[in-house]
Amino acid sequence: MWTNENRGRYDRSGLRYPSDLTDEEWGIISPLIPPAKRGGNKRTVVMREVVNGLMYILGTGCQWAALPKDLPPRSTVNDYFCR
Repeated sequence: MWTNENRGRYDRSGLRYPSDLTDEEWGIISPLIPPAKRGGNKRTVVMREVVNGLMYILGTGCQWAALPKDLPPRSTVNDYFCR
């Protein structure tokens, strides 16, 4: 049931897309993301943006080609999704 107390917890009006992660949600998910591989180049992609891209695909059901341009490239998001 929506109450005035919990309505603010679920407000997504300040986010770029409704599927984007809030800071609280990112705080829960970020420890679960494995670190970059040892011995390779440094990770150049922002993992929060990759997860936002995945959440956009899952939330909207759009095609990979329809991923907005302000998110990481679809090939990058798809690669992390397949991993």
